[in-house]
Amino acid sequence: MFETLGQKLNKVFKDLRGYGKLSEKNISDALREIRMALLEADVHFSVVKDFLSKVKEKSLGQEVLNSITPGQQVVKIVHDELVELLGGEAVELERPKGFVKILLVGLQGAGKTTTAGKLASWLKRNKKRPLLVSCDTQRPAARDQLRILAEQVDVPFFTINDEKDPKKIAAAAIDRATEEGVDAIIVDTAGRLHVDEELMDEVVQVRDLFQPNEILFVADAMTGQDAVQSAKAFNESVGTTGIILSKLDGDSRGGAALSIRWITGKPIKFCGIGEKLDQLEAFYPDRMASRILGMGDVVSLVEKAQENFNEDEAVKMQAKLQKGSFDFEDFLNQMRQLQKMGGMGELLKMMPGMGQLKDLQVDEKEMKRTEAIILSMTKVERSRPSLLDISRRQRIADGSGTTLNEVNSLIKRFNQSQKMMKKMGGMAKGMKGKKGGMPSGLPFGR
Repeated sequence: MFETLGQKLNKVFKDLRGYGKLSEKNISDALREIRMALLEADVHFSVVKDFLSKVKEKSLGQEVLNSITPGQQVVKIVHDELVELLGGEAVELERPKGFVKILLVGLQGAGKTTTAGKLASWLKRNKKRPLLVSCDTQRPAARDQLRILAEQVDVPFFTINDEKDPKKIAAAAIDRATEEGVDAIIVDTAGRLHVDEELMDEVVQVRDLFQPNEILFVADAMTGQDAVQSAKAFNESVGTTGIILSKLDGDSRGGAALSIRWITGKPIKFCGIGEKLDQLEAFYPDRMASRILGMGDVVSLVEKAQENFNEDEAVKMQAKLQKGSFDFEDFLNQMRQLQKMGGMGELLKMMPGMGQLKDLQVDEKEMKRTEAIILSMTKVERSRPSLLDISRRQRIADGSGTTLNEVNSLIKRFNQSQKMMKKMGGMAKGMKGKKGGMPSGLPFGR
């Protein structure tokens, strides 16, 4: 979402770094470019004005102008102000005694019901047992959708079929939560195509009866300033405690994400970064600011790795490398682990200096072709690639919808990788236990 904005800001920073000394004119020219970049990204004009005022005041300080690296000082100032614009510090969910009651509100089409499922998945990964409740009596398919999501996440679900009063469903949900022994209730409410009095009255009535600890507004980041204005209206009428930005992986300009905290005064608590149910992240302003400016997000990268990679599997993989027995089955497993983490493209964006490269392209279709080729092999062939003669290769090409040349190319690259990994495994074995070598049981110093 922020790629175009990040590229434009980095061009400004590159020009600033070229000056040995900065003058007021240099800074004014840079701020003008930053202003245009932010406005083109659909950031609210009042947000841009306030943001630039703070950056200018700090950039014209003597400690910056007389610094050995003034350009880098300005980059730091912009980064710090972006962090403040996005909320300063991360704000966690309330943790009351008993179960936390979460009310999701927002307009129809913002991804509210899907977000309910994602939030349930996030809570479950964080050792909670949530109950998903559908109080959407307006959209016929909403209850079925949430029920299916609950089954996919493997959490309990509750609604009252044919009940037209969402208050009665919310009241009954509290009793069901006690019976189920859950520690969180997520209530999905009805949305409309636009903010109206009827919608607000219904949400307020459910709020008053349910007495939630959290009222989270789900904002579609793809809708730009419309999402900001809707968030403001809900906050004034219902009293929200935070915001979930959905569809942050989209290709819109990102202005809503940069404006919504400043306009509403409410913290962004979560952001949706993909369509899968496990692709909801807690929102960290400093990490997001670093991603926007192409500085990477190493902390999130490490967290994803810890979440998706099993240490026992890592130990087994090291043993295979040391024996030189890495096969296509291992290769397939490693590919799937990377896909769980969001794919190579998303991972590269988290690495410092990689996020703003214009020519950074990862062919996800190529990875799918590779997976199709491996899946067309028998288990024996995957474990013993030496068996893959010309007739077997042709059968694999036909079965995977690829060409013989593509199969041959993959096998050639795999053989080269296998030789390299065998050599690296031997080096690891020789270094094991030596001072400065790899820690025992961790592959390549992970």
